[in-house]
Amino acid sequence: MITALFGGTFNPFHNGHKEILKKVCELPFIDRVFVIPDCIPPHKDCDFSVEDFHRVNMCKKVCENFEKASVLTLEIERKGKSYSIITVRELKEKYPNDKFYFVCGGDMIASLDTWYKWDELIKEIPFLAFNRTENSGFSDSVKRMKKLGADITVVDADIPEISSSAFRNNHLSSLLPTEVYEYIKENGLYNAR
Repeated sequence: MITALFGGTFNPFHNGHKEILKKVCELPFIDRVFVIPDCIPPHKDCDFSVEDFHRVNMCKKVCENFEKASVLTLEIERKGKSYSIITVRELKEKYPNDKFYFVCGGDMIASLDTWYKWDELIKEIPFLAFNRTENSGFSDSVKRMKKLGADITVVDADIPEISSSAFRNNHLSSLLPTEVYEYIKENGLYNAR
């Protein structure tokens, strides 16, 4: 079984996330995808977050559209900062016969060598990297991380340059999958009307 790990804050789950998930699910060598909402992201300050169960539910709404995808809540259950190395090791122990890939957007590849125990992480798991359309330094970041020992496969796909904060600031429904926007409206999240 070959499993891709797609982690993030998903605050909320936007169309850029959905496009990455779609492309990963379309890769013929990937058998399943675990979408993993984090508890506390160690690499960024969250200006505003909704309750964890809402982020999980939004991820589940999107995963219903993809046969290979399901949501794992182990980082939320673990509490505290969500470190990728701990998650990867937990999952390798739980699924000893699986081969894992770590799904990364271009911005994550650029900062990978600042992550907690990144040097151990790149020995533990290969990466599937997606470039966002506006990220001109992506190929340099990939080359740099490969020189440091990371096993990175670049997936050829144009991922829209969207951030969750862009939705939180502007409430543009066009930035989100319909099912996520409907969920947000139904539950009165992010002050959306």
